[in-house]
Amino acid sequence: MLEQHIQQHFIDSADLHYQVSQEMSESVASAIHALLACVTSGNKVMCCGNGLSWAQAAQFAAMCISGMERERPELAAMVLDNGALAQAQLGSSLTAEGHAQTLARQVRTLGQPGDLLLVISADGHDRALLGAVDAAHERDMSTVVLTGRTGGLLANALSETDVLMRVPHDRSTRVREVHQLVLHCLIDGIDTQLLGEEE
Repeated sequence: MLEQHIQQHFIDSADLHYQVSQEMSESVASAIHALLACVTSGNKVMCCGNGLSWAQAAQFAAMCISGMERERPELAAMVLDNGALAQAQLGSSLTAEGHAQTLARQVRTLGQPGDLLLVISADGHDRALLGAVDAAHERDMSTVVLTGRTGGLLANALSETDVLMRVPHDRSTRVREVHQLVLHCLIDGIDTQLLGEEE
């Protein structure tokens, strides 16, 4: 019984990956071009996410710097603090409004025109991430958003030059599984554009 339950996870995940592969390939390619334009112009990628998506944002920043499977020069990238550090430093004095502005303040402080903000969210409704997107627009930065479901409020906050990569599924676990593959595709796409196809 348990083994069947585990196998069903594999089947459901594989089905979703297959279903969205064609639908998402265009937006993923657009995101690769945006990321490539950023890093080859000497700018940096600022990554952020909420909850478990923050860990994926941190991993993506690490792959920009360290690479994934191929040796290449480091790409300028950083992960923004999602508020946990600020909460620990300030204790209960950090209000809900202050927490929501944590990412926006970092983008306004560290972001420069030409930089790119990568936002990861399973549902697209986090106020702190919305604030980060607004701050990126204020700083003349491009924005790439990786989300799920309908895209949420984040999808509505994007400008015409931003890129939305959306996994049209309601279950957060399945969405994050596709997000992980998309992040690998982004790094591989950048590496392929910079270094050529692997033999």
